[in-house]
Amino acid sequence: MVVDLGRQPASDHFPGITDPGPDPQWPLQVWHCPNCALVQLGPIAALDEEPVRAVESQTSRDHARRVVAAVLAERPWLAGGTVREFASHHGGSWLEALQEHGCRPEPGGPAALVIDVHALAHEENVRAALDQRVAVLAEGGLLILEFHHLLPLVEQAQFDTIRHGHWTYLSLTTVERLGAERGLTVVQAVAEPVFGGSLRLVLTHESSAHRMDESVRALLAAERRAGLHDGSGLERLQERARASAAALHSFLSEQRAAGRRVLGYGAPSKAAVLLGVADVGPHLLEFTVDAAPAKHGLAVPGVRVPIRPVQDLVAARPEVVLVLTWDIAEEVMSYLEDGGGWGTQYVLPVPTPHTVQPAAMQGAMR
Repeated sequence: MVVDLGRQPASDHFPGITDPGPDPQWPLQVWHCPNCALVQLGPIAALDEEPVRAVESQTSRDHARRVVAAVLAERPWLAGGTVREFASHHGGSWLEALQEHGCRPEPGGPAALVIDVHALAHEENVRAALDQRVAVLAEGGLLILEFHHLLPLVEQAQFDTIRHGHWTYLSLTTVERLGAERGLTVVQAVAEPVFGGSLRLVLTHESSAHRMDESVRALLAAERRAGLHDGSGLERLQERARASAAALHSFLSEQRAAGRRVLGYGAPSKAAVLLGVADVGPHLLEFTVDAAPAKHGLAVPGVRVPIRPVQDLVAARPEVVLVLTWDIAEEVMSYLEDGGGWGTQYVLPVPTPHTVQPAAMQGAMR
């Protein structure tokens, strides 16, 4: 065990504001395997699936189109070919963009292109999940995996991305080892900013003619320097997570003491862990808002911070907006600043609370 975040609720179980409490909680621990370098949640029973209430961000939709265009520009022979997608139930599908380029969905297999878009994290048995994806990959075809990368999680203390329901936390080091067990080799590694730091890997059969890109060796070296190959780099994550949470609690306490009103933007699944570990309830964060109507009138589990429509935040005009959906902060700020804003201060919570400026405001200051 490398990280213990205590007992935390299921992050997608949004209770009603007046529902009786407390919300059910389970141990939230992260474990590391010295053999395959896999990082995953500790041993608890799988929790019941909650209905999907989130709406997909424009950032995610734009990312899908950009990545598909880049992949097919590098490999034009894939356009018009067969594709099989394993997509996360939280959105982010590339299938529509691929079909616009002539790719044909193959529901069974084999397919020339098999993609997994942030779905592996939700698989309790990652080896079985990989077997399923390899089974539908045509000989000489490409398997593309995109997932939230363990490297920025560790380096930036993104402890709120650790949550119930996200079983695995992957690195290139792990995927290379698991792929080799299945006769696959990683030929390209591309870092992506989406979701706070993701990694796109391209794998193919070892017998294929595809050559390994230098990006793979460079990233393996970076992960080794960060201690992901043997778990040594994970040893301080526990300490950094607690320090990050304490800093958030102190920041909000100081704002309240100074008479400055702080409201939140976003009620993502990561909010329950962030606010729970930081011991932030309505006494420090009166309410947060979210673009998903299905979350309005509910509360962040565990801490019971109410979730309201975005218009309530705009009407309140708080001095500080705590952006809980920090991975799409630019999109959030652009939306709230459309029309001029009201001079609020935007604060991102990790690795420690810090102020950011919208891109438009940064340009005006140059």
